[in-house]
Amino acid sequence: MAANHSDRLREIEKQIFARRPEHAVDPSLERITALVRLLGDPQRAYPVIHVTGTNGKTSTSRMIEALLRARGLRTGLFTSPHLSYVGERICVDGQPLDAERFAGAYDEIKPYLDLVDAAHEVPLSFFEVLTGMAFAVFADAPVDVCVLEVGMGGTWDNTNVADGAVAVVTPISIDHVRYLGSTVAEIATDKAGIIKPGAIAVLAQQPPAAAEVLLRRAAEVGATVAREGLEFGVVGRELAVGGQQVDIRGLLGDYPDLYLPLFGPHQAGNLACAIAAVEAFARTPAESGPGDGEPSALDAGIIRRAVATMSSPGRLEIVRRSPVVIVDAAHNPGGMAACVAAVTEAFSFSDLTGIIAIAEDKDVAGVLDELEPVVDHLVVTANSAARSMAPAALGEVAATVFGPDRVTIADRLDDAIELAVTLADEADAIAEGGPGKAGVLITGSVITAGDARALLLDRTGNGQVPGDPRPARPGWTGGFE
Repeated sequence: MAANHSDRLREIEKQIFARRPEHAVDPSLERITALVRLLGDPQRAYPVIHVTGTNGKTSTSRMIEALLRARGLRTGLFTSPHLSYVGERICVDGQPLDAERFAGAYDEIKPYLDLVDAAHEVPLSFFEVLTGMAFAVFADAPVDVCVLEVGMGGTWDNTNVADGAVAVVTPISIDHVRYLGSTVAEIATDKAGIIKPGAIAVLAQQPPAAAEVLLRRAAEVGATVAREGLEFGVVGRELAVGGQQVDIRGLLGDYPDLYLPLFGPHQAGNLACAIAAVEAFARTPAESGPGDGEPSALDAGIIRRAVATMSSPGRLEIVRRSPVVIVDAAHNPGGMAACVAAVTEAFSFSDLTGIIAIAEDKDVAGVLDELEPVVDHLVVTANSAARSMAPAALGEVAATVFGPDRVTIADRLDDAIELAVTLADEADAIAEGGPGKAGVLITGSVITAGDARALLLDRTGNGQVPGDPRPARPGWTGGFE
């Protein structure tokens, strides 16, 4: 990467990170609406598949994008938060924006940011700026379709100035209670806001309270509904080396013997939703065109090849072997339950050391309750986010769940990793059946996963800008997660 592009990227990151952080939500679409209008409403230049939910949004969005790209479409993908480099959030044809393109996109919209800031008492936030950039980049590419992950909720999320031809809702559970409500029904009401008139709503399996809200919203706006477990779903699944073998019943056909190199039943469910979303998109005029008739099933060979190459960094990702070290971004009780189920199913650890760093505004006790049955020893620490719970305070909560003898406090994540690896090596030395039976799980946050990847993987392979020696996430204040 040329030095001038790297220097310019640093300047831009400082400007963007200095804005109101994305987790400090001001529930209004006024500013983002003003910005996209000045930009010429770029979000209307392409069809959108909009994705919300509590857990699985990013993985499902990545799967949808991979399937669309495999079918020959030029794709835009907007996800959040990022693991290592802010340009990961905006991808064209599966590739994150590099430093030059990211800087160019920011410079192009900067005059419009200034106009909006000057016209409003509250300036544009970090997330509003990135959302506007993504819309503009995708229109400039131009893309054939945009896969758009919400930041938080749905109705008041900045991405909701776009109207999705397909709205995908992954499983809903309790999270972000300060902004979305303290019950599943309240949270579902906010997330249902992405279901627009005439859209196709692809719904993952939901708690009854959430399903009722989503179905009511679909009926009110005249949206077509496709439900996991009824109109589509996973009909077969078994473990395979490095992942699982999955049989999917779609909306248009069956897709057997799909090798998915990701762990856990939740990822199979995410894949079913992704395939249904692409099938639903094939039904829309945006892809099929007027007068084309009812589309047929997707090409099974294309789907099989695309699924076999899918990845979801930071989601039950093996980042080291001997001992095995896994990073996972679970940050709420529902996400941790899915993580634990997948680890239990896919790995036969005789001893598992956990490392957790988590935001202080999360349901920390609920997350620890889910983690406790599978972890022999827990190391509590902090990540690079300002919201990260202090290790001493986290240690006090963990001691009430695990017992004080099973909890160790480390002030820094690198020290926590060193300690956990040492504990795993010691457990491995005395494990029945020989070495290779002990492991380490690093979890609690997307930021924790990103920080761990930066420490354990080569920077050119973890989403960091190639050739950029900077520490990950300068000025990072934490994302929506």
